Amino acid sequence: MLAALYTALILLSIGLVAVVLLQAKGSGLGSAFGGEGGVTRTRRGVEKTIFQLTIVLAVLFFLLDLIVVLVSG
Repeated sequence: MLAALYTALILLSIGLVAVVLLQAKGSGLGSAFGGEGGVTRTRRGVEKTIFQLTIVLAVLFFLLDLIVVLVSG
């Protein structure tokens, strides 16, 4: 059972990394330090779907990681 959880965790982490890399290039770390500071954009279409999928995968990764920690004791 623990091997199946580790496998699911690895697959989920690969999916999360892939979805994060698919994010728009304009939303990088540079905007955190003042780049494009006054511009507010709304996400639409595929960009919004990828953003929501990123959130879902991150929450699933966190929950599955907690389950692995609790099961492995």
